[in-house]
Amino acid sequence: MFSRLFSFIVCLAIALGAYAQAPKYIFFFIGDGMGMGHVMTAQTYNRTVLGNDELLPMMQFPVSSLAMTYSASSKITDSAAAGTALSTGYKTNNGMLGMTPDETPVYSIATELQKRGYGIAVGTSVQPDDATPGAFYAHVKSRSMYYEIGLDMAHSGYDMFVGSKLRGLKDAAGNETGLIDSLRVNGYTVAFGREDFEKNKDNDKIVLLNNDSTIEHFGYTIDSIDSNLHLPYITQACLEHLTRVSPDKFFMMIEGGNIDWASHANDGGAVVKEILNFNEAIKIAYDFYLQHPDETLIVVTADHNTGGMQMGVKDGPAEVNLKNMDYQRVSIEKFQQYCKGLIDSGKNVEWDAMKSYLKANLGLYGSIAVSDEQDEAIREKFEKTFIEHESDDTETLYTTYNEFVNEVFTTLDHINGIGWTTTSHTGDFVPVFAIGVGSELFSNVNNNIDIPAKMRKIAGITK
Repeated sequence: MFSRLFSFIVCLAIALGAYAQAPKYIFFFIGDGMGMGHVMTAQTYNRTVLGNDELLPMMQFPVSSLAMTYSASSKITDSAAAGTALSTGYKTNNGMLGMTPDETPVYSIATELQKRGYGIAVGTSVQPDDATPGAFYAHVKSRSMYYEIGLDMAHSGYDMFVGSKLRGLKDAAGNETGLIDSLRVNGYTVAFGREDFEKNKDNDKIVLLNNDSTIEHFGYTIDSIDSNLHLPYITQACLEHLTRVSPDKFFMMIEGGNIDWASHANDGGAVVKEILNFNEAIKIAYDFYLQHPDETLIVVTADHNTGGMQMGVKDGPAEVNLKNMDYQRVSIEKFQQYCKGLIDSGKNVEWDAMKSYLKANLGLYGSIAVSDEQDEAIREKFEKTFIEHESDDTETLYTTYNEFVNEVFTTLDHINGIGWTTTSHTGDFVPVFAIGVGSELFSNVNNNIDIPAKMRKIAGITK
């Protein structure tokens, strides 16, 4: 009897004392649009093509689980409602940021930690006023209220923001809004690109943006763009900044936004390379964790599944051919820009020249064999797009693609064995990976609102 009582007391003491010391360092990674199929495809590429015996860094974490993503208004969430759920622990309607459906402001785990002396950084490979990053500091009824989101950024007091560009710099009439001035009045140095950042990185509050304000995101990894900013770079930059201005404790949210963009476009090769890039950023946090294992928490998840990506397609190859992704050197977005440039030039486009481009940049008609049936379908869309100029374009959330571009990439993914259910979001589970202080709390199936609630518990925040 005494032995059982003693064991119970010991277990209770362990349970009650487990989070007596809140983590000093919290990393929250969100792979925008990163569903289970996305992760498994990237890991399969990592294993079979790259020959890595080790799992992707996030998959090496001791805790792995699932999260449900539905919003207050829909079984299929958008990024605004999902971002609000992940940042605040409240469900809201699609399109709303940092508010409940009745427009009551709710506050993120980042804001709550800031009040407790934590340094805060929010970084993304897309716009820092986009839905997911915006959910960590903004309170607006519509995710498209970019000026108001920018003002909330200016008034947040966070230590660092990183992203591609701000969209609230001009109003609907094209007039300057003064948003940059608002950021500066509130103590922020606004830096454009690496060189400018290096000159100003000793300032305490920084907004780091692309040096090219026309670019919507950092560029796709698969395009081998010599981008001045990319996800691992900004993760390291945020880490160095926070360890300087708030060395005792900090919180960092990093979003892999390009995963979502590539998924909306149904570009399997681009998705895989973006997830590998995302994991390079996670590896930076993991290396930091290894130095501070008793003081750090890392959580990785997604806001929703985009595209319903999967390995295996109807009437597809018997074996998934992920090696073919190495022959792909351009994203669908880059290919669309190339084709649009040809159309806009007014010059005649010869099939042989286009075929050479496909061989050099996508592997089709070269390393990747094209069947007679597939060739016929591609040639038909080529004629319709470039000769007859009667293409029925497909519009996704971010970009419009002509029929020829769609046919080429549909064929490429089919040959590779990659399938999609939609160019929008799905209501499927998303993955959750965690390591560090309190990470065991995430081991069960989560609702997305559970994730910040568990972070609060681990950090000792009571509401």
